[in-house]
Amino acid sequence: MDVVEVAGTKVDPRHWIGGQRVAGSATFDDVSPLDGTVIARVARGTAADAGAAVTAAARAFPGWAATPAPERAAVLHRIADGVEARIEELAQLETRDNGSLLRSHRRGVMPRVAANFRYFADHLLSLGHPDFQTRGHRNHVSWDPAGVTAVITPWNAPLMLATWRIAPALAAGNTVVAKPPEWAPLTASVLAGIARDAGLPDGVLNVLQGLGPEAGAALVADQRVRRISFTGSVPTARLIGAAAAANVTPVSFELGGKSPLLVLDDADLGLAVDLAVEQFDNAGQVCLGAMRFLVQEAIADRFIPAYLVRAARVVQGDSRDPATEVGPLVSAAHLARVDGFVQRALADGASAVLGGGPNGELNARTGGFYYQPTVLTGVRPEMEIVRSEVFGPVITIQTFGPEDEGIALANATDYGLAATVVTGDQDRAARVAGQLSAGTVWVNCFFVRDLSAPFGGNGKSGIGREGGTWSFDFYCDVKNSVYAPKGWRGNG
Repeated sequence: MDVVEVAGTKVDPRHWIGGQRVAGSATFDDVSPLDGTVIARVARGTAADAGAAVTAAARAFPGWAATPAPERAAVLHRIADGVEARIEELAQLETRDNGSLLRSHRRGVMPRVAANFRYFADHLLSLGHPDFQTRGHRNHVSWDPAGVTAVITPWNAPLMLATWRIAPALAAGNTVVAKPPEWAPLTASVLAGIARDAGLPDGVLNVLQGLGPEAGAALVADQRVRRISFTGSVPTARLIGAAAAANVTPVSFELGGKSPLLVLDDADLGLAVDLAVEQFDNAGQVCLGAMRFLVQEAIADRFIPAYLVRAARVVQGDSRDPATEVGPLVSAAHLARVDGFVQRALADGASAVLGGGPNGELNARTGGFYYQPTVLTGVRPEMEIVRSEVFGPVITIQTFGPEDEGIALANATDYGLAATVVTGDQDRAARVAGQLSAGTVWVNCFFVRDLSAPFGGNGKSGIGREGGTWSFDFYCDVKNSVYAPKGWRGNG
């Protein structure tokens, strides 16, 4: 298994365990969605590899946990420095690997990777709770490192979503075994080298390559793992949850959504259309995306035509082209999955007013996995396309009458990750937002994220919240020590 060069960057596709590259007994092909070519053959981890990674993390844990907080924070800042020095490399590599827009990686995604490390390094040094009194006794709250942490993340923003969990886990004093997604695993390997160069001790961060049912399943079943953070699908979460329950291991799950965009009748039409077009971001492969448009009837005959005109102008093509607005889906299998949703919806009575299938011309020319930006009308609340997460560039449009009907439609899903509301009335905005079942509600904006804010979902969108102190609450064992006022030498 040789080091490969992908998009100008040398990448070692082996595991990173205990500060060493470790070859697997088998490999899997990593295919670029831009053109369908195999860009790397990556180590296919086994249960033994997972066990070795956990062993390395467990051995490294006492030393890292005992490292003073300022020293841990300094290492995290050096990792951020290393990421910032290689933003262009990482952006090019991840675009080749997962097909997301190069300009997004340059401007937002990779800078956010560095910000993840800086933010949690700084938050660690300010972490605390004021002591408080109970009948003269002093209470002191502390956050103790929990142990080995398994971080399993998806392919739509591999490095950003991984470091959103790795950074607070390391800041907390935990050690980490990260399993990157098999559909886009390469930037995690580069991160391991950056962390080594930043002085992170051997075994504190391990990268276990492989497939979920093999390496991932063995990792989460290991009783030495004391925290599991997973981003992905509900069916996989059920399997991980069952394995975690056997060991009473705390989990944090972010499982996607079916988020609504509510366009109320007093909305600024131009703003509403702008926000609606944004939902094609990353070819719809965004867990927070508002893929269900709920439009109040009084504005529908103005909003829908204006939106369709704008949506029809969206440029699809190679993600490295600055003119491209919608790139490919991540794999041939995922393209088939997305198309299955659309074709079943059409068979069930929906109408495609835009798109409606794979981009055959582009796929034939490039060999990639491009799906046309698609808008469906004539959908009903009980239809699969309205209730299930498609995770592609597929929008449904429904209309509603009274405000409470729109709120009911917004909440008529098993998910509750996010919601977007467009209205010109601040009181109405607060009233509607207060009634939506969602972990995040955006009003007259979209995708504004702060690392200090709680992030997570309701219902099948997940378990728990991360961000700010919420992350430390999960990655630590929170302790309250109670000190009596008497019994000390010198106080009688």
